[in-house]
Amino acid sequence: MQTINTVTGPIDASALGTVLAHEHVFVLNEDYRINFLPDWDEEAQVAHAVQRLSEVKALGVDTLLDVSVPGMGRHVERVRRVAEQTELNVLAATGLFTYSDLPLQFHYTGPGLGFDAPEPLVEAFVRDLTDGIGRTGIKAAALACVIEAEGLTPGVERIVRAVGQASVATGAPVIVHTNPHTRSGLIAQRILSEEGVDLRRVMLAHSGDTGDVEHLRHLAEAGSLLGLDRFGVDLLLPHATRMATLLALIEAGFADQLILSQSAFCYSDWFDPAKMAELAPNWNYRQIYERVLPELRAHGVPEETLTSMLVDVPRRFLLGANEQGLPTPIR
Repeated sequence: MQTINTVTGPIDASALGTVLAHEHVFVLNEDYRINFLPDWDEEAQVAHAVQRLSEVKALGVDTLLDVSVPGMGRHVERVRRVAEQTELNVLAATGLFTYSDLPLQFHYTGPGLGFDAPEPLVEAFVRDLTDGIGRTGIKAAALACVIEAEGLTPGVERIVRAVGQASVATGAPVIVHTNPHTRSGLIAQRILSEEGVDLRRVMLAHSGDTGDVEHLRHLAEAGSLLGLDRFGVDLLLPHATRMATLLALIEAGFADQLILSQSAFCYSDWFDPAKMAELAPNWNYRQIYERVLPELRAHGVPEETLTSMLVDVPRRFLLGANEQGLPTPIR
């Protein structure tokens, strides 16, 4: 049987069970924390995250993919501390998160640059996947990058191509944070295809931020998975529209290419917690189980379709088409 790497070590693929395939644990840049968060309480925040992820497990979730990569403050040792105190499988990701420019550490070094060298991003991503992140021994299970409204800037293109090359070298799946309003998923598909990536192993995250079902059908017909992964973020799109998009895609026969998630977190330095509670009260890990699944059942969506979206599709995405195993019914 295949195994997959988690932050606490490798597990058998059969233990993946139900998966939330686009979430975060901590979005916390250490530069920012050290200099601008003097009241940060490490032990209290870890304990809070343990409680939150234990609640996720109690809902019936077995595995959470944490797509927080460098640029979002990835700290896998902190996440491991949390995972060790829960029964939830937590997977880490590698890649780089930016809407436009590369960090200066990569700005001058690379092919054809002042310090001409093979692409250091590829080496870094492959090392995270095969040897481990830093000195932690924790191996990433997926790659992640971004193409936002700013489009394919030179820095973003370097990252996307490096992610594609690392995917081809290792077989790791790819998550691309996209903006469906600017149709950046099409750009992601083009660039990754040019690098030789199998689009069936590519998740176009945040595809559910639009009601443009025809655009999403076009992306799915090229083979990619669609991340309907911001349920609860009503500020960007009302829940009713998100559900209408989901139901339309299921009706059109694309259930086996849909990833359901929330892109939630235990802590994020992007948002003031009090303001977030006021403006986005539903942005949490509970939306799929407490709102989406009951509404899908009320619309007559079969249980095997729900199992496909939360068990079979994430498993195929993470492990590839050769993984064999019986689906675990969702609870």
